[in-house]
Formats: sequence, structure tokens, C-alpha cells
Amino acid sequence: MQAERRRGWRDATGSVDQRSCRNRLLAVMASEDFDLLPLQPVTLSLHEVLLSAEKPASHVCFVESGFASVTTDEALGQVEVGMIGREGLIGAVPVLLRADRSPLSCSVQRPGQGYRVAVPDLESAVARSPGLHALLLRYVQAVVVQGAFTAYSNAGFTIEVRLARWLLMCHDRSDDDVLLVTHGFLSTMLGVRRPGVTVAVQVLEGHGLVRARRGRITVLDRAGLRALAGRSYGLAEAEYERLLPARGAHAVTAPV
Repeated sequence: MQAERRRGWRDATGSVDQRSCRNRLLAVMASEDFDLLPLQPVTLSLHEVLLSAEKPASHVCFVESGFASVTTDEALGQVEVGMIGREGLIGAVPVLLRADRSPLSCSVQRPGQGYRVAVPDLESAVARSPGLHALLLRYVQAVVVQGAFTAYSNAGFTIEVRLARWLLMCHDRSDDDVLLVTHGFLSTMLGVRRPGVTVAVQVLEGHGLVRARRGRITVLDRAGLRALAGRSYGLAEAEYERLLPARGAHAVTAPV
């Protein structure tokens, strides 16, 4: 039974049991708000596009495991501008701000599970509950702050520091220390040339912070990565904790 709960347990009526949810937003919302959401369990497959640039979303997705990257469109030169894991909701910003669509895309970078909700159903739930609306708007604020610190990191820090921040953010949203990632993918996410990424990985490995093998990076020393990342990491995470404090065992972002 506990294994079933970790995967998203349903009660005798077929409804999702809120106690089983790992997604922070689902875990902390009031039970009456949770009941307003017709959650549909979904599998999040590697590279699956969950939100397409300049196209209205049909669904939003509460991530239970795995994570997705928010990126600029490939036609502009793809760069990661945000990351969403079990702390968040994919599609939240354009839907909640009634913007219809976004120039950004969102695709799965680590497979996992989630719950999706049709956009009209989310809009209906938000209209019925000011408390749910306020909770989700606080999350939108957290997303905005994360994006701002991504810009701050990209503009003011070396590739090694930016890589340390990125690995910490992935580690926050993972269940183990192994991250499946290639140097080519890292160069796209960080918006730098591949040789620069290769050198940065070697520097981190030389300091004993990570172990790099073909197609994977293992985090060996999180505290060391945190020290290297400095002020590029932690302030956005602290803002999330301030806006959406955890209840009990549902803390899913990293301590600052």
C-alpha cells in the first residue's frame, strides 16, 4: 500500500488521495481546494513537450516526479530559463495570468509522473476559490523570481558557477544523486559552447564535487557545489520557501 501511495494512490471512489501527493502545491493546498481539481495521472516521458511556444495550453501539469525545462524557442537559440519539478505547476504563468500563450516552451528532461488538469477546469476551480487563486499566484511569483535569478546567474557568473547552480537545481528535484545528462545538452541549457561545458565539468570533477561518465553526472559533494554556486543559488529557493512553506514531510526544495 505504501508503494501505491508514492505513485499516486486513489481511494475507493477513484479520487486521488491528497496525502499521497508529492507535489508541493497539491500537498499544501486546503483540502476543499484540492477537491475542486479533477486530477488525471499522467506519465511524463523524456523530451515530451508539455507546453509549446505560441500555442494555447490545453492542460496544466502538477509534477510528482522528474522535472521539465522551460526554454526559449529553438528558432531563437534554445536556452533554459526555468526548471519545474515537484515543487511546481507546468503552464501556470500563462494560464493564471490569462495570457493565453507564451513564447516559451516546456519539455521533460527527467521522466516521471504528474497530474494534469484541463485548463477550463483549473480556471473554474480558481474562480470558485480565492484561496486557491492566491496560492497559485504565489507560485507564479516564485517562478518569476527563479527566472530573474537565472538571468542574474547567466550575466554575472562563470560557467563553472552556473553549472554548479544548474546541478543543484536538478538535484533538488531528483530522488538520487545521478543525473542523466550529456555535455551537448548542458551547453544548450546553459547557453554556452560545448567545449566550455566540458572544461567546467572537468573543473568540478577535479575538486571532487561530481563524477562524470558518458551521459551522466553523479553529485558527490552537494555542500561543495553549494559553496561554489555562491549567491547564484539559494535566494530564489528561499523565496519559494517563504511563499509556499512546507507542511510536515512535504518539503521538496533544497534547504538554503
